[in-house]
Amino acid sequence: MMKNFLMIVFAICFVSCSSFKAERVGAKESDEKSLEITDNWMSEDTRTAIKEVIKQMETHPRFKRQLKKYRGEPKVFVAEVQNNTSEAYFPIGDMNDELLFELSKSGDFVLVDASAREKILDEITYQNDGMVDPSTSKQIGNQLGADLMIFGNVYMKPEKRDGKTIKEYSVNLRMTDIGKGIEVLRTRTKVYKYSDKASFGW
Repeated sequence: MMKNFLMIVFAICFVSCSSFKAERVGAKESDEKSLEITDNWMSEDTRTAIKEVIKQMETHPRFKRQLKKYRGEPKVFVAEVQNNTSEAYFPIGDMNDELLFELSKSGDFVLVDASAREKILDEITYQNDGMVDPSTSKQIGNQLGADLMIFGNVYMKPEKRDGKTIKEYSVNLRMTDIGKGIEVLRTRTKVYKYSDKASFGW
């Protein structure tokens, strides 16, 4: 009798512990659900931060004056936005991609593909090694030089007090005129993440 009772209890515990449910949700809802279990940086934070960066660019007085000095659309080289937080898994690659996406979508810039430069050079070298029809091969020296270069970083400053944590993320970007070596734009946007580690017992 006792043996059967224990088996029933074990079965109930096993079913309850192994319960799992998955569902497909939108990006915003996904972030909202994730906030229930983590205070880490989310995809919505990336989109919000980069949109704010673009907004600051569009309203920056000196930068708007500088853009008028270029012939047509200025050519922009995005060096890299670096992860200077203590979080090794901060999605810095997503932030770089989102920045490139928003710059491209604005239609105000010509993007110089930094990540593909080495591969492009390899392909041009291959084409000029007699492997393709000379009339179709591309020549070294015809690529466009960038007018502006973007650098950036992300910092995170945590503050803990009585089981509560506030993370202050700071996304900083600066744009430099390559020919003159002068800074033409600097933006900063901050995102705050709050978490409360509730204590509970069995």
